Amino acid sequence: MPADALERIARSAAAAIHEVDTAALPGFMRQLDHAALLAMARTLGRNGLFRPGIRHRWDQIADRLRAAPRHRWILRRWLTALHDEGLLQRDDTTGFVHDLRTVRRSEAADATALVADAAHGLGYPAEMARFFVATIEQLPRLLRDEVAVQTLLFPDGDLSTAEGAYKDNVINRYLNAAAVELLRGECRRAAAPLRVLELGAGVGGTTAAVVPALADEPVDYLFTDVSQFFLDAGRQRFGDRLRYGIFDINADEPVQPGSADVVLAANVLHNSVHIGHLLARLRDLLAPGGLLVVIESCREHYQALTSMQFLMSPRDGEPQPGATDVRAGTDRIFLTRGEWLDELVAAGFTPQLNLPDPTHPLATLGQHVFAARTDELEQP
Repeated sequence: MPADALERIARSAAAAIHEVDTAALPGFMRQLDHAALLAMARTLGRNGLFRPGIRHRWDQIADRLRAAPRHRWILRRWLTALHDEGLLQRDDTTGFVHDLRTVRRSEAADATALVADAAHGLGYPAEMARFFVATIEQLPRLLRDEVAVQTLLFPDGDLSTAEGAYKDNVINRYLNAAAVELLRGECRRAAAPLRVLELGAGVGGTTAAVVPALADEPVDYLFTDVSQFFLDAGRQRFGDRLRYGIFDINADEPVQPGSADVVLAANVLHNSVHIGHLLARLRDLLAPGGLLVVIESCREHYQALTSMQFLMSPRDGEPQPGATDVRAGTDRIFLTRGEWLDELVAAGFTPQLNLPDPTHPLATLGQHVFAARTDELEQP
């Protein structure tokens, strides 16, 4: 991709958050994560489970806490997070955990009281801040599956809270602006209507940024998701400007080669059980010189471990599918930035762009936009 195009995209992304003091963002993110860590510790420390001198296997902890089978992978991630942050000790040889740091009720309450301000500083609407606080307060019940996170995220079927997660915040305004400029560039180089396939469109957080920006361009836009619920919501929101269809990123169904000029995937590809296999499928789907635009989290936020990641548990009674790629055996959901770049190259893509720069304060928030081509064709 030419240098002037890269500069234009970076400028557009920065302009979308021009009023934001980006240097303050890492501190706000740490406040959210700190409140989540203390909530995890409080949940684990109930009923005297971690008395001095007592060691436990993770499954013993799960049994004592009555963790729902489908959410036990989240509990394992909590144990790893608490160990990594020095709040819990783990024996390297046996894997037993012990000496959970005691978190007083007042300490946890003080941290939770800062959540609203931290969320506001990160650009989240008030509904999202209330969701974060509600999940902290309901954390033991969420773990036991006595309350579904969907009821907190979509109260009365309202999608506004979820939109706050995927659109109405600083990092997603930045990333969505970059995606918009990438697609504008593809419209300029396209000889015919640009065929855009959006995967996992969900609540339409990225769609709502892209579609109006391309309103005057010849675009054939296919809005897809694995859920009919989101397709219906998309139809209601965007009407007949778009086409709609089911697309399961984990299906083995063949794709129509060359059927899209751009594949846009915002916060969805991490749901694949094998990133490499999926990228190869998308490479085949794209036309020669086609562009893949990916928005992804590249680090695990502790706050998400107490909220959004409950959405990633299997349905009740179904096994946890488990990744079979570089994440195999780890319970990890997200790839790192370096892993994404490696996987794109291994699948036959040529990386064109990755924002934000790793040295930028925004990088602390962990989300990136990647653009890669199916070959080395460049914009004229």
